Amino acid sequence: MVSDNRISKVQELIYEIGVGEVMQTDLVTVDPRTPMSQLRAILREKRISGTPVVDGDKLVGIISIEDFIRWLADREEDCPIAEKMSKDVCTIYADEPLTQAVNVFQRFGYGRLAVVDRQDKRLLGIITKGDIVRGLLNKLEIHHVAEEEVYRHRVKHFFEDILADKVVLLFQYNVVGQNFTRAGEGASRLKATLQRLGLHPQIVRRVSIATYEAEMNLIIYTDGGSIRVRVEPNEIFVVVKDLGPGIPDIEKVMQPGYSTAPEWVRELGFGAGMGLCNIKKCATKMELKSTVGKGTQLNIRISVDNEAKSEDS
Repeated sequence: MVSDNRISKVQELIYEIGVGEVMQTDLVTVDPRTPMSQLRAILREKRISGTPVVDGDKLVGIISIEDFIRWLADREEDCPIAEKMSKDVCTIYADEPLTQAVNVFQRFGYGRLAVVDRQDKRLLGIITKGDIVRGLLNKLEIHHVAEEEVYRHRVKHFFEDILADKVVLLFQYNVVGQNFTRAGEGASRLKATLQRLGLHPQIVRRVSIATYEAEMNLIIYTDGGSIRVRVEPNEIFVVVKDLGPGIPDIEKVMQPGYSTAPEWVRELGFGAGMGLCNIKKCATKMELKSTVGKGTQLNIRISVDNEAKSEDS
């Protein structure tokens, strides 16, 4: 695996940190009946570039400084904010991982996203790209431990210490389809297991991200399946199986952003169409086999030796 494709700690953290951990909760909101002429003072006083528009406890839109500038440039008469706000508000849930917010920002180019409660859709906060950066920096500072030293000190020679001609560790995680409340649980358990084994942090990152994406695909597109992981001294082999509908065009699903997720899944914040691409970036080798009407098998191989050598070089 070339070193340019290494998975960074930041890339790992966007799968671990929830949107709710970094969003702004001290919100400034405006009523839709507020005159546009008052918006400049609000934005200047609060030092913000945009704000949610809330009617009672219901989010009805977002008004930005760009909206104000356009209104000012057109020299229109004063009017309620409701007439100039963006009504088609893209929202994200507080319990989603940061990777979902990053995907939305990258895909649509928004400056901010409203964060709502998954159950009652109540406005909880606002998240910007700056919030993501600050949240990641804070998390990096909190978790600033000597990863490499921990790796070396613990069980670097785990397999060498076992007296056997060959040692293979097998793990299996069963995934229930459509169960979004447990999304990512298997990947999280596997990551904790690999960390306890003392595997290299870079390897743990690759495996955890790849299995998270694979697990989400099982949940979104199938009735469920299994993730089987074989850990050997030089390689980790992940096999993801399901008995789902199968994939008619494998080449098409490998295109970034392509997704067949239904609308209700997209409304939940999933199905951005980057899962298989992210898996491929993490893998030393990836193979996807599928038969329509019978199911799909995804094979992911991650070399342990190559990563260790690239770290030492």
